[in-house]
Amino acid sequence: MSRIAGNPILDMQRAYGLTLRVARWREGAAGTPLVFLNGIGADITAAAPLLAQISGREVWTLDMPGVGGSPDALMPYGAPTMAAIVVEIADRFGHDAIDLAGFSWGGALAQQIAVQFPGRVRRLVLMATTPTVAAPGIGWAALLDDDMLASGLKLPTATPLGLAYQAAAMAGWTSAPMLPSLKNLPTLVLMGKRDGVVPACHGQTIAELIDGAVLEVVPGSHLFPFTHAATVAARITAFLDQPQTAARAAA
Repeated sequence: MSRIAGNPILDMQRAYGLTLRVARWREGAAGTPLVFLNGIGADITAAAPLLAQISGREVWTLDMPGVGGSPDALMPYGAPTMAAIVVEIADRFGHDAIDLAGFSWGGALAQQIAVQFPGRVRRLVLMATTPTVAAPGIGWAALLDDDMLASGLKLPTATPLGLAYQAAAMAGWTSAPMLPSLKNLPTLVLMGKRDGVVPACHGQTIAELIDGAVLEVVPGSHLFPFTHAATVAARITAFLDQPQTAARAAA
């Protein structure tokens, strides 16, 4: 197994019939922990260079079924089930409140968690994501992403079944009718300026639906959280460290 940036603690968690590999950086650190949800087919190793640089708090993430160190699911699962699993694991870790960050597919799941479990999420960071997975204009061109080609970054490949189930979990999914209910949740939306997979207009839609959300269009394309990890980690840390009143005023 290749070394994972930041040397997180790895363990396996089983919930709702699924077994998932979980990585935790700075376990037990004071403050609200950050939970990161990755893009489709991407595993802990891909996210590690970003997560290892998010300072001052515990950070944890997990491999979806059939991705990285998590075995395939025996049956398909839906977004509400996966949202419940993430919250169940948070409960096991003793985290009554979490900060939540999601990239691409994981950003959609982060929205699902925020609306499904009101009061459990303190702050929300959405990156390169959308409120409607099947919306026109979304292209699945990550392998041709400008930043990925320039940097040589390669994302691990999920098993065929894992990839199929992960895609099916969000088939026909939309958060659009539910996002206005998050108006009191401090939310930061980061979109890549040259993103050809999920164009920045999808982030604009999210910001319009969540009253007070902050939208920032940043350099890079779809994989900017990985290819611009230091800059993105610093921005996320600054947002999470803002006093509650300042976070709302900034919006």
